[in-house]
Order: sequence, then structure tokens, then C-alpha cells
Amino acid sequence: MSKHEALSKPTSAPARRNVMQALGSIIVRGRWFVIVIGLLAFVASAVIGAGTVGKLSLSRWEVPGSESYEAGRTLERQFGSGSPNLALLVTAKNGTVDSPDVRQAGLALTEELASDDAVNEASSYWSRGGTRTLRSEDGTQALILAHLKGTVTEARTALAELSPRFTRDNEEIKVEVGGQDEIFRQAAELARQDFVRAEMIILPGVFLFLLLLYRRFRATALTIGVGLFAMVGTLAGLAAIVTFTEVSTFALNLTLVMGLGLGIDYTLFMIARFREELDAGKNARDAAARSVETAGRTVLFSGITVAASCAVLFVFPFPFLQSFAYTGVLVVLTGLIGSVLIVPAFFAVLGHRLAPRFKRNTAAAALDAQPAAIRSGWWYRTSKTIMRRPVLYGVSACFVLLLLGSPVLDLKFGLPDHRVLPEVASSRQVEDQKLAGFPAEETDAIQVVAPAVQDPASVRNVIASYAERLSTIPGVIQVDSFAGSYSEGKLVTPPNESHGRFAGPDGGTFLSVIPYAAIINADAPKLVNEIRTAEAPFEVLVGGYPADLTDFREKLLERIPAALLLVFAITFVILFLMTGSILLPLKATVLNFLSLSIMFGALVWVFQDGNLSGWLNFTPSGTIEPSIPILMFCIAYGLSMDYEVFILSRIKEEYDRTGDLTESVAAGIQKSGSLVTAAAAILAFTFSAYATGEVVFLKMLGVGMTLAVLVDATLIRSVLVPAFMKLAGRANWWAPKALRRFHERYGISEGDPAEARRETEEAQPKAIVH
Repeated sequence: MSKHEALSKPTSAPARRNVMQALGSIIVRGRWFVIVIGLLAFVASAVIGAGTVGKLSLSRWEVPGSESYEAGRTLERQFGSGSPNLALLVTAKNGTVDSPDVRQAGLALTEELASDDAVNEASSYWSRGGTRTLRSEDGTQALILAHLKGTVTEARTALAELSPRFTRDNEEIKVEVGGQDEIFRQAAELARQDFVRAEMIILPGVFLFLLLLYRRFRATALTIGVGLFAMVGTLAGLAAIVTFTEVSTFALNLTLVMGLGLGIDYTLFMIARFREELDAGKNARDAAARSVETAGRTVLFSGITVAASCAVLFVFPFPFLQSFAYTGVLVVLTGLIGSVLIVPAFFAVLGHRLAPRFKRNTAAAALDAQPAAIRSGWWYRTSKTIMRRPVLYGVSACFVLLLLGSPVLDLKFGLPDHRVLPEVASSRQVEDQKLAGFPAEETDAIQVVAPAVQDPASVRNVIASYAERLSTIPGVIQVDSFAGSYSEGKLVTPPNESHGRFAGPDGGTFLSVIPYAAIINADAPKLVNEIRTAEAPFEVLVGGYPADLTDFREKLLERIPAALLLVFAITFVILFLMTGSILLPLKATVLNFLSLSIMFGALVWVFQDGNLSGWLNFTPSGTIEPSIPILMFCIAYGLSMDYEVFILSRIKEEYDRTGDLTESVAAGIQKSGSLVTAAAAILAFTFSAYATGEVVFLKMLGVGMTLAVLVDATLIRSVLVPAFMKLAGRANWWAPKALRRFHERYGISEGDPAEARRETEEAQPKAIVH
């Protein structure tokens, strides 16, 4: 047996191949039953999914089990207190906030807010005896702070009613509502609006694109239908998941873009294969069954690749990221059901009514299985040109990719703030005014909790000494405690009635470390760590919003290596099962990194450094919040492997049939290149709709994913894949003997190599006669 025969011998297990054959036959025989069940499932999912939006949750940047999380729970349980999550900015219309009329209005407003059922506690500049941390430097503004009861969803639901009610403007004062929960409540609301606007842009645009591509209304409607099926199916699945865990409202946006995009992508590949089988002379039923056996298998494993990449997000113990894991898996599952199970039934019914009217004028013409048509195709000729000079083209493409991705070297992870919102957002305006006019940032106070102190009054001097030391830490403007308020190591406000809140009714005490606004925005983790390492006279837990964000970021970065290892291992196994090669999965990983470097480079260049910020309408923060790039990495890596699976499956099919590396690469890319590019264009269009959104997180997702998808489907797949495979030669298909035997038993392939060879042999005499 020759080396080539050993590497490419068609030894896929018949039992496994019969599963897909049997599935195709069952779908074709029961086509009307499948169609009816599919339509009923669509309607039921739409009804169930319609109620999902109201059940989704809002998330804080918390890490269950972390020190900051336990500090927050202890504050609420033992002291009925917590980090201020609502701020009222009061501006005096005449005079200062110390004017009698303004003071009276401020105290009345404080009492009104404190008496609301949703509010745990409220205090203000006036109720605290004129503390300087709640007064602007020019004296025209002061703050009222409150902590809302309940979960983040309950608190932000209450805010939806409190915010308009406490937004006021009269002769004496102007009142504006801000605070961290109001910022992210407004961000979630804007994200919902972005979802609706994106849907209005994406659906008509994709429909028109598909109509131009297919030249058939039925094929277009069928493809859009599967995309919608994936969307409503995912929403229905999320409706079940929210009964036992939190799912973020931002999952809606991913449901739209990935549900529609992947549902359409998978159907696009299925229809292309069906048309190819019709062109080969099969009738509609046989072509439908064959499409399930061949393209259906590839779509299935492609979907597994994407789902596995999204499922890696379960590694991170945050409801926010896990929400996208649930969504990603459900999107793939429903997309596969629609494209592999339901669509072939329509194939068997509609038959040639799905075939193109003008094949030579459509992208599908490039998929014509006839050798003459393949050799005349643009992708075939381009691949041959690249493979004649693989080093030149490969090095040039790598240089371009590395150059465009080079900004990633300056990547700086930071913490999210009010700048995720547009400048016109009311809570954003409150924060901007606080930063400009207030020396302190008390809504970002760091809470130091000592729950085990039995009687705070008996250790007042110890508490005073600790508060004094904490007030000397660089970046701290003031420390409020049961023993009074301290600044720069000195007592500035002796204990008064307002300081009583720092002692629990059943024991325990806590201190509020108030940072300078500039310091907390520059490097919050540094200040949090300095407070945690400061010597304490009793056991303490350090919490508050800056500590929440610090713990969130540390846990996130800690889990990244495990996530990377998992995603690499899973995709390596899938590509090995498909190709039987050790080298090709490694090649795919390297090329994916090159592709993703452009995505991350764009994030740094645009969103960190602020280039194009005016055009995209956002304010750069100088850093990147780490959870969004991690989310984008998992999605983009899965989609990159998605396209890799489609292209390599056709190349492998051609190689199994002919044994000619150069011809198999060119023919395989010719058969898949147009489709991959069309699918990528659709997916990029759906992502790009979010670049016009209001929330910076969604803008990042839109810009970064659009670039990643387009670059991967063009420069990577059309240039680097043929160049690399030409340089590697027969080594492309190499594997150790043990792994080769494993692949021969369990590997996957879109085509049957033995059948493909028989078809080639039968077609060869005809070609000679012709």
C-alpha cells in the first residue's frame, strides 16, 4: 500500500455513515410530517420566546464567593446597608447648597427617598452635617446617596420608576439621577433599543442580499425562515433556562446576530449542496437525502465547533458571560435543527423550484460540480496563482495581518464606567458633572467590613486608629467610621449622629474609605489592594464597587488560560476527526490567531486609543474592559473554525477522490469559497448593525466581529490556506499510525471517497469521448 493510499483510504465506518444516510431517507419519506412539525415548533417557540425578554436579568460585576461579594452580603444582612447604587445630584438654582431654602429642600428630598419601599437607606450632604465629600468644590451642587433593596434586577426595576419620579427641576433646585445601577440600567435599556433597531436593519438587508444571491424567492424565504427559527428557538430555550439561573438581557443581542447569522449560514451550505446534487442529475428526493448525508454531516460538526467555543464561557463563574454560553449553544442547536432536519424536507417538496434560474450569474454557479466549470472559476484560478508562489503570497498576507494587528501589543485592561453610555444619557451626564465638580467619588467608596467586632463602642479607639491609618493611603480623601471621619491621618469630623450607621444593631462595624475621583478612575485595583494589605486590628472584608470590579477582573484573567486550553483542545479534536491530520488543526489555530489579532488590534486602536471615536460616537476610556474581548474571542474563534470546517471538508473530499494536492485545494476552495464569503458577508452585516448602537460594549462587538469575520473569510481562507497547504504538501495529511487508525474508524468526511473515485472513473471515459 502506498503512502497516499494509507493516508487517504476511504475507511470511514459504514455504520456511522448509515446514520446520516438513514436520517436523510427518513426526512425525505416523512417530509410533510417534518414540515408540519417544524412549522408548529416555530409558532410555539415564537409564543414562548415572546415572554422571555421580561424574564432576563441585569447583572452586577460580582464574583460569588469572593471577598467583595461576601462583604456586600454582610453589609446588607448585618447592617441593612450597602454600596450606594443610586445618586441624586442636586444643583442649587440660586446661591449655594448651604442656602436655607436649598438645605430645606435637600433634607425633604432625602427623607422622601429614604421612605420609599425600595430604598434600604439614604443620606445626603445635609443629613450628614455638611460632609465635604458630598459637596462640589464651588458649592453649587450636593449629593444624596441611597442603597436599594434586593437583587440587581429588583433594584434596577425599582429604578425604572424612581428615576423619572426624582428627576426634577423647580425654582430652587434641579435634581438629576445617577449612580452605578442607573448607569447599567440605562445601558440595558439602550441595548434593547439597539436590538429592535438592528432587527429592522438586518432582516430587510439580509433578505435582499439572499434574493440577489439565490435568484429564487423560495430559497430566500426558506433561508430567512431558518434564521428566524434559530432566533425564536433560542429565546424559547432561554425561557426555560431563566427558571433556574440568571440570563443577562444582553443575551438578546447575541440571539439576534448569531441566530440569524448561523441559521442562514448553515442553510446556505445545505442549499448549495442540494443544488449541486440536482446539477449532478439526481431527483429532488435523492438530492435532499444526499445533502443530509454530505453537507449535513459537515454542518453538524461545524455547529459542534461553534457551540463548543461558546460553551467554554462556562469556565467563567459570572452570570453575565455564562448567559452568552447558554445563548451560543442554543443558537447552534436550533440552527442545526432547522438546517439539517427541517430544510431537507422542503428540498424534497420544492425540488427544482430551489434551483437558480441563471446559474452562471450567481455565486452558486461557482459550486457547479463539473470539472470544466470548476477550472474556470475565480476561486480555482486564484488558488492556483497563490500556490504557484506560496511563499510570496503567504509572507505578504502574514505581514499585512501582523501590521493591522500590531496595536494589540498596547492592550490595557481596565474597569467599565459611565463612558459605556453616550454623552446624552442622563446618568452619564450626572457622572461627568461629579467628576468635574466633586473632589471625591463617594459612590465608589470602598467598604471595609468587620462583622466579628462584638461591641464597637468598647473599641472606639481601635477603630479610630485604624481609620486614621487608612486615611493616609495615597488616593484616599476621607475615611468615615463609627469613631468619626478622618483625612490625611487627622480627625476632621468628630463622631455624630450620622456616624452611628457604622455600627450594627447586633454588633459589627464597617468603615467607608472614600477615594479621590481621579485616583479611583485611574487605577482602582491598586487602591483596593493597598487597603486590603493595610494592617487591620480585626478580621475585615473589603468590598464596594471598586472591589467588586477588581475581583471580577482578577477572576476573569485567572480563568483565561483554562478557557484557551479548552477551546484549542476541542477544535483540534474536531478538525482531526474531519481531516485525519495533526498539522491542519495546528495550522488552523495559528491562522485563527492571525485573524483574531486584527480584531483585538481594532479594539485597541479604536476603543482604547479613541481613533474614529467621533465617527462612531463614543468616548474612549484608555482601557478595555476584559469580559467583552473574551466573549468576542470565543465567538470569533468558533466562527473561524466554522469556515475552516466547511473549506477543509471540500478539500478533503477532493483529495480523497483524486489524491492530487494542488487540484484538491483549488477545487475545494472553488466549491466552498463563494459560499464562505457570502456567509461571512451576511454574518458581518448582522454584526455591523451594532456598530451604530448606543452602548460601547455593543459597538465593540459590532466593529470587532465584523472585521474578524471578513478578514477570516477572505485573506485567511483565500490566501493563507492555499499557500500553507501547498508548502506543507503531503505532510498536510500526516498523523502517527495510532491516530491514523483512530481516524479511519471514527473520522468524518463530507463525501464518500470510494464513491467519489467510482464517479470519477465513470466520468473519465465520457470526458475523453467528448
